[in-house]
Amino acid sequence: MSTFLELGVPAELAAVLADSGKTEAFAIQRDTLPDSLAGRDLLGRGRTGSGKTIAFALPLVARLAASGGQRRAGLPRGLVLAPTRELATQIAATIAPLAEAAGLRVTTVFGGVSQRPQEQALRGGVDIVVACPGRLEDLMKQQVVRLSAIEVTVLDEADHMADLGFLPGVTRILTATPAGGQRLLFSATLDRGIDTLARRFLSNAVSHEVDEESVPVGEMTHRVLVVDSTDNKTALVKELASGTGRRILFTRTKHQAKKLAKQLTAAGIPAVDLHGNLSQNARERNLGAFSAAPEDGGVRVLVATDVAARGVHVDNVDLVVHVDPPVEHKAYLHRSGRTARAGAAGTVVTVVLPEQRRDVKDLLRKAAITAPLEDVTTAAITALVPERAPHVRPAPVQAPQQQQQRQSSKQRPAGGEKSGAANPPARRRRRPRAGGSGGQGGGYQGGGYSTQSGQSRQGGGRSSQGR
Repeated sequence: MSTFLELGVPAELAAVLADSGKTEAFAIQRDTLPDSLAGRDLLGRGRTGSGKTIAFALPLVARLAASGGQRRAGLPRGLVLAPTRELATQIAATIAPLAEAAGLRVTTVFGGVSQRPQEQALRGGVDIVVACPGRLEDLMKQQVVRLSAIEVTVLDEADHMADLGFLPGVTRILTATPAGGQRLLFSATLDRGIDTLARRFLSNAVSHEVDEESVPVGEMTHRVLVVDSTDNKTALVKELASGTGRRILFTRTKHQAKKLAKQLTAAGIPAVDLHGNLSQNARERNLGAFSAAPEDGGVRVLVATDVAARGVHVDNVDLVVHVDPPVEHKAYLHRSGRTARAGAAGTVVTVVLPEQRRDVKDLLRKAAITAPLEDVTTAAITALVPERAPHVRPAPVQAPQQQQQRQSSKQRPAGGEKSGAANPPARRRRRPRAGGSGGQGGGYQGGGYSTQSGQSRQGGGRSSQGR
């Protein structure tokens, strides 16, 4: 093992990592840092969870700090492109403490939220922008941001960019950056045009590929449980969700994710959802609740679509459940990669109906996963859920007090009395809804619930920084 200091990382940045318990480099960090810190263009290949974020965050911050460039309005010097809002947010959270130690400013740019705060940040001057391609191009067209001063460009999850159809926009963005700048491209594969992108924009690049065996995945156990009916599937999923550790349940559609989160919450298992129909504020709130410790008002269950299959890192996820098996084997691997990260152990369970047996066998074969199809037994459930968390009773939703309308002095009620006299209008009482979704999807609002023992907790959330 190599320490970050031994790899040439500046002491002030290594100290930031040490404060969060990171002193020894993962394989992709150990292999790439000597080249990237030296300013070379680089192509890094490694799957999710291999430690890529820190592998590019360190040279990005170190080289910008060493260059001594001046911060100017609308002219960032560092750029990271990411395919999703969630990934952009988590990348920025990882870069932020490193940048702060170096006296640099970081901001995020992505769609789905008002662009005004992003405009204000850019016009106020930032050093590093972590962006999704669509919103960044919009701001470029509006002349809010220019890329002519970019010194270091990072393209993360390039294969996912290709899956989402972003490569034309990525090409236009990279073309707008100076040809002499350093460029770091990270991807799990080089197909679907990524090899062409690398040849066009990387100059004398060094290539590093992380061996799967060197990735600190811990022990990932795969189980496939066959149920004979939809009702039994529902009961099994509820059992799997009831444990004490964090777990992510993947569904195929947004509607199913929202519905399942509400059902679990109503059954005493607080859950939040994460899918494309939620606003950015709701996504951040729900992910924050899932990241928070239970004693701080956090929830243990996240029900998600594939929007959470990549770019979402939360520590200590014990169990991933494919409630609906994915169609593609790559989606299976990315979903499963939310557990057994950074050396921790984890379990992946796929729930299968009889008519799905053949498709799931084919899926596992393509993913190179060996796992027999099992019938559901009490022993299997006990092994997966050795201890159940206390059930939680959702607090009733309190109807807000309605303000009395002020009547004009010219208006008088029957009987000739002035308004505001003895008989106020009756207030309509609102019936509480199970789950308390609050109209933004999901079943849990992060606080105000009571346990069966009568104790109360208040909500809260804290973000988790990815490695």
